[in-house]
Amino acid sequence: MTGGLSSCFDSITQVPETTRGRTVLAASHGGVYVAHLALQLRLGGIVVSDAGVGREGAGIAGLALLDERRVPAAAVSAASARIGDGADCLARGVISFANEMARGLGVVAGMNAQAAFDRLSLTEREPLWGHASVEESRHDLPKLGGVRLVIVDSNSLVTMADKDAIVVTGSHGGLLGGRPASAIKAPVMAAIYNDATGGIDGAGVSRLPALDTRGIAGATVSAWSARIGDGQSTYEDGFVTHINACAARAGAEIGMSCRALVARLAEAAAKRISKGEEA
Repeated sequence: MTGGLSSCFDSITQVPETTRGRTVLAASHGGVYVAHLALQLRLGGIVVSDAGVGREGAGIAGLALLDERRVPAAAVSAASARIGDGADCLARGVISFANEMARGLGVVAGMNAQAAFDRLSLTEREPLWGHASVEESRHDLPKLGGVRLVIVDSNSLVTMADKDAIVVTGSHGGLLGGRPASAIKAPVMAAIYNDATGGIDGAGVSRLPALDTRGIAGATVSAWSARIGDGQSTYEDGFVTHINACAARAGAEIGMSCRALVARLAEAAAKRISKGEEA
């Protein structure tokens, strides 16, 4: 089977259950959270983005987990194709990492994504899917200055109930397929992401301008400071690399810790709330 758009997705969260047993390309990071979703979907193989690898190898940490379950997996370099854009990863992606199962099928670093996809798709195997539970990490922290703070491992976990909250995510800061509407589902006050080291075309931070047009403060933290796919790490360990205009007006600065950024955004929001009450 030759990889086409029917097997190519901008995010693992878009992959339907009907792909069971098949190989897909999903332009998500290759972290543990994504690997658990791949096992839950019972995929036969997967190609992801390495998200620039980042702290503790978090961008490709899921490949080892998939190896344990006999699922071949490979990652394309985020410097070769846009993270969050499945079609671009298939067209321009160059393999940077492959797990042992994938290497056994002839997938090697330097191979183009289409060739790797084809090798993973043509060989029959018996994965050990077993029970694959996904701990969808979500934490609602105490309010700061009257503003809710929500921490999630994945941007997909944001709901309309998060309206006006500051949302800290473990997701990359890239638009899915370049679509501005994919920046975030809800009209939150602010959203913070992992920059996936920026990557080609600055894809890892492309959500920020889209958030600006919606009046939402946006920022990313360095993938080398925080583990991608881990919202708690974004909050506890992250240092800011990019901010949009809305965030800058609220006092955000490049180089500050994520904790300091959240406090600054909450302070600015509290001031606006106070002025509104006084009016």
